[in-house]
Amino acid sequence: MDQMQEFRSHIYPPCGIDEIDRARAREYALLATLLSRSPNAEMIGRLALVGGDATPLGTVHAALGQAAARTDEARAAREFFDLFTGLGQGELLPYASHYLTGSLYGRPLARLREAFQRLGIERRTGHSEPEDHVAILCEIMAGLVGGDIAGPAGSDRAFFNEHLAPWIGRFFADLELAQSADFYARVGSLGWVFVGIEVEAFALPA
Repeated sequence: MDQMQEFRSHIYPPCGIDEIDRARAREYALLATLLSRSPNAEMIGRLALVGGDATPLGTVHAALGQAAARTDEARAAREFFDLFTGLGQGELLPYASHYLTGSLYGRPLARLREAFQRLGIERRTGHSEPEDHVAILCEIMAGLVGGDIAGPAGSDRAFFNEHLAPWIGRFFADLELAQSADFYARVGSLGWVFVGIEVEAFALPA
């Protein structure tokens, strides 16, 4: 899936990413894409083919595929608009600062920008979305996990625990229950289950 590609790192990525991390990176990249813009017809068609097994993650994959099969580009775009844009404000505000402080451009955003500097990440010109947007954070996690953004060992764990874990589960739960959501409710389910798996994995000894 295409990522937002708003950021770049000056550090060359490491080699030898294992299959589990590739799968994790794909999940983050999918979430980043779907939360940055509504899917076009081609992407909806690909998602409609997604199935799953009886595991919690497989179940939400299958549900996302079923939701994609009953929507189209126009309906998905309307959902995205109502949820995240709206006339003045969407139903949800997908920013860390909002969830952690109740306002935008708060201290969580400042801490995130400091983390970007430490990781050698620069924002590409022409983008104005605050960096603590959920899609941007998922994009960064995809890069850290998949090796497109290099950092010290355990960078993905540290970044997740500091910048995503305190709030992102609540965001996905809100998305799952949002009045405007049908297709995007299943995106919320996928995000909620996936980050729950990440929380459990990161709680284990490194």
